Amino acid sequence: MSVTTPPATPALKLAPDEVAELNRRFERADPTAILRWAVDQVPTGRLVVSSTFGVGGMVIIHLLSEAGIRLPVVFIDTLYHFPETIEHALRVRDRYDLDLRIYRGAPTRKEFEAVHGRRLWERDEELFHQLTKVAPMREALEGVDGWITGRRRDQSETRAALPPVEIAGERVKVNPVASWSLDVIWGFIRASKIPYNPLHDLGYASIGDVPLTTPIRPGEQERDGRWRGSSRVECGLHGI
Repeated sequence: MSVTTPPATPALKLAPDEVAELNRRFERADPTAILRWAVDQVPTGRLVVSSTFGVGGMVIIHLLSEAGIRLPVVFIDTLYHFPETIEHALRVRDRYDLDLRIYRGAPTRKEFEAVHGRRLWERDEELFHQLTKVAPMREALEGVDGWITGRRRDQSETRAALPPVEIAGERVKVNPVASWSLDVIWGFIRASKIPYNPLHDLGYASIGDVPLTTPIRPGEQERDGRWRGSSRVECGLHGI
């Protein structure tokens, strides 16, 4: 007896005018409404949250939990995160009962350095990010039609025009807190008692890899502590 396989659910396809209309609609929308739209529109099993558990990502995770929405959370372990970041990620996983999916460019830092040598970021920063972040993220996004981020416009000049919804290649990228300021983010975190990385209390505003992250100075933007002394402003993940 033959078995008929049901047709696969088609990926979400949005025309440019549809994206523009969504962004007009979502410009002042509550982030939870944007999250619900994404869950309703992206086929089941093809939507993920990507997070390094920074403050914007923590707001997203909390809102999803409050709304009773359970999605896979993708975390790229670059092998060079601060210990505090890893500990924070595991605490958040346990508190929110996350479906946490961790991707790495190698099983361990020792194995990575056996192939690429130590301090690769000093010799080839682009290759370092491609191997530790971009390649694992490409793996994480296989079979994914949409991903949710905690990025915001006020993080840096390169993100100043960030829309709530954008098309990234064949995928929809959703930025529910794009219009929120850092002050609003922190106000929400404190009011809702959301856990955050303890490094924020030590002056680290945006937290990446240990060798490429420093605290910010008075008057600097949130991401100015990343890649200090370099012209680099993004790691490459959001160019996928």
